[in-house]
Amino acid sequence: MIANIVKPGNNTYGVLAYLFDKGRANEHTDQHNVASWDDFIPDPGPWDSPGHKRRLGQLTQALDLRVEQAGDKAPKGHVWHCSLRAAPEDRVLTDAEWTSIARRVLHATGIAAEGDPDGCRWVAVRHAQDHIHIVATKVRGDLRPPRNWNDYHRAMNELTAVEKDFGLTRVPRGPEAAAGTSAVKRSTRAEKEKAKRLGNGKTARERLRHTVRTALSHSKDLDEFFNLLADAGLQVETRKLPSGDLQGYKVALPDDGPPIWFSGSNLATDLSLPQIRQRLAASEDQPAATPSGSQRRPNPWHVATAAAERIPRHLAHADDGAVQAHLAVFGEVLYALPAHAPAPLQAELHRAAVAFEQAAHTRARADHQHARALRGALKAMRYQPTDHTGLAMLLDTAILVVLAVQHRRTLHHHDRQVAAARQTLTHLQAAYNQAAPTSLAALARHQPLHSAVHRYAAALHGVLPRHVEQILTEDAWPALTAAEAVGHNPATVLQQAAQHRPLNDAKSVSEVLVWRIQRLGQRHAPGNEARTRATRLLHARPTPQAPANTTIPAPQTPRPHRSR
Repeated sequence: MIANIVKPGNNTYGVLAYLFDKGRANEHTDQHNVASWDDFIPDPGPWDSPGHKRRLGQLTQALDLRVEQAGDKAPKGHVWHCSLRAAPEDRVLTDAEWTSIARRVLHATGIAAEGDPDGCRWVAVRHAQDHIHIVATKVRGDLRPPRNWNDYHRAMNELTAVEKDFGLTRVPRGPEAAAGTSAVKRSTRAEKEKAKRLGNGKTARERLRHTVRTALSHSKDLDEFFNLLADAGLQVETRKLPSGDLQGYKVALPDDGPPIWFSGSNLATDLSLPQIRQRLAASEDQPAATPSGSQRRPNPWHVATAAAERIPRHLAHADDGAVQAHLAVFGEVLYALPAHAPAPLQAELHRAAVAFEQAAHTRARADHQHARALRGALKAMRYQPTDHTGLAMLLDTAILVVLAVQHRRTLHHHDRQVAAARQTLTHLQAAYNQAAPTSLAALARHQPLHSAVHRYAAALHGVLPRHVEQILTEDAWPALTAAEAVGHNPATVLQQAAQHRPLNDAKSVSEVLVWRIQRLGQRHAPGNEARTRATRLLHARPTPQAPANTTIPAPQTPRPHRSR
């Protein structure tokens, strides 16, 4: 729950008239008093109810009575106006619950202490399901002003106790606020209303932020960043110091009429020019192939997956700066993926990137030197043909990363970030479910002979006896046998894959093993001689046999993909 105490004013009637009116966009409904210092004061009711203005004037006179009595001794800004808003995911509170919350906040702030007959006069007004407004006049019964110094912080401290007592979403405050408050700049009411009038689902600020993040995810330096913004159709202006050095930038949509400019920092704090410079400088170049061809350029999809696999460990053990660096570049990866994915996946991946922005980006200052490998792989993807198997493999790892982020946010009681992480998971899982079947089917087409499959199943019995029955019945079993049919010792690689990631909570153990073995095969790709030797071992050399009661599925066309 959030409190917002506005700057003191002098127009009691004007504040009340707004609260009981229909609102700028007809958003006020069922306007009524929730509670007040006196249960018998008039309730103006909705703006169009009979006698509304007369009752509104009576309420104003009652609230202002002591102000008139104090005369020149009354404070210049005698109207105290505080709104209390519940979190979007909270249940709808009753009027009785809002009454209790209002009284507790008034007591904590010193406006009207419980049991004080001389407390300030006040009224709590409700015109929406998720919030109330408290209006008070700052003159006590003894005609002195209240002692409400530091009222905002006192109100927020009381709301922490309110959240616990009422079972509401816990909002980070104090030291934890820096780690739990989004760095994204929210759109204003005017921006939302303009987008609605124009029939746009997103505000200009949101559309610009998405375009800037996408351009940043593909850029290797500032020049390329600005060129990509211009290629995307944005108006771009840069600002320079007298020395000629770049000081900042701003962007606007190519709409008709005068452009409405937004600086990078007005889109999100991590999109300011200094932050972008740090991120672009923290990229680890991928090694190029030597003239003799002895060193292969690593597949960036495999490098990105390997780097992403390490993020959950960083979340558990690294400091806040390193954690934020890894999450920032992982967010860039999500923004870049739609450009590499087939058209049916792009919408889900875009939604995942937007949701993860809320789940991960905070006010914690990122130390971008901690995420050089993943950012370097991200930049290299732009020059690598789209790898659909690599995409499915990276999505599989991305789901684990977001689960780790969700766990971290849960431990810190960052409920809004937890909800955003859940949304990210929903979209990533949907994208994975579309991407995986094609890649698994392509692998399964290279399934070895039945005798080799039987030997592979025997190796599986030796390494993963607890999971073997499940694996042999899963849709990805043919792809798993093909993933390691040649090039490596099956038992050794299976053991490495099983040790790297827990399998107890996997919906499809075989899929987890497929993607892990694919990456291990890329990292430890054998030479021609080793490949030939491993092939002979798999097809010819006797291996421990599977138990007699185990049925080994014969080579077959892959079955329809089952949700992972």
